[in-house]
Amino acid sequence: MAETDLKSVSVLMPAGFYARAAERILDTFDAVVIDRMDPALIPADKREKIVGMAALLGPDHVAVIDALPALQIVSNFGVGYHPVPSLHAIEKGVCVTHTPDVLNEEVADTALGVLLNTVRRFDRASDWLKTGQWEEKGSFAPSPLSLRGRTVGLFGLGRIGRAIARRIEAFGLPVHYHARHRVEDVSYAYHPTLVGLASAVDTLICIVPGTPETRHAVDAEVLKALGPDGVLVNVARGTVVDETALTAALRDGVIAAAGLDVFEDEPHVPAELVAMDNTFLTPHIGSGSARTRAAMGDLVADNLVAWFEKGEAVTPVPEARHLARRNAK
Repeated sequence: MAETDLKSVSVLMPAGFYARAAERILDTFDAVVIDRMDPALIPADKREKIVGMAALLGPDHVAVIDALPALQIVSNFGVGYHPVPSLHAIEKGVCVTHTPDVLNEEVADTALGVLLNTVRRFDRASDWLKTGQWEEKGSFAPSPLSLRGRTVGLFGLGRIGRAIARRIEAFGLPVHYHARHRVEDVSYAYHPTLVGLASAVDTLICIVPGTPETRHAVDAEVLKALGPDGVLVNVARGTVVDETALTAALRDGVIAAAGLDVFEDEPHVPAELVAMDNTFLTPHIGSGSARTRAAMGDLVADNLVAWFEKGEAVTPVPEARHLARRNAK
């Protein structure tokens, strides 16, 4: 299909989608924009024509995918992708793409920022100053925890995991990891089980995909193994951590603290986690700089353009590599 024909290609997109992706999709395609991802909102005259979709995949997209009989590709915003709609689309022969690599360094920066704030409470120290308490009450109390002397375990050692590991090394701390397989070109200590990793470290950073296999992988047993000085950081997916078990572990002193950028039922965050003094929480901002989000938006659009111009996706998710060419459908 020639590039000049792309305006005849119908692509579904939610209103308020990420700016760079939305701008390019609106300029390039016959964009069908709906207020929310509800199949009832898809115009009846477009249902049979929509062949592409841009979205941040979530459970509600299953019904949308089923409502589009001609759908060929879903271009997902984010390196992570919700397994339920993604696997559902793939089973129907629909290619699913994501936005890897362009956000590796940004998410790794976030992981270290979350870790540092969790152990040193820089956010609360800033509030102490800004609210006048330094002047009124004196110095901010020393943080109970420190990064010094810690041993860091990475649950996952993919592209982002490696970027985090390099930063941990720069802080002078040893790195251990658990992954499905030993990574041959690194010297970090490998642990074949997550419980084994947690037993060997006092700081655990989660950076694995949110798949059925990783759901609640960080459970009560892993948290107990991490120990009373343990710190958990999750910049992966909220489903990786059993939030009920984590809340109990934080409340009962099973571990010392947790820093979370992701949650099981976003944007809902359990009130008990919010109220705790030993949590540092951010609203899923891992890749959240304008620079990186723009690069991700470009990759969302690039996948759609490449699919309909060249018949090939740029960055299919691993489970959809067999569908990465249109003639493979």
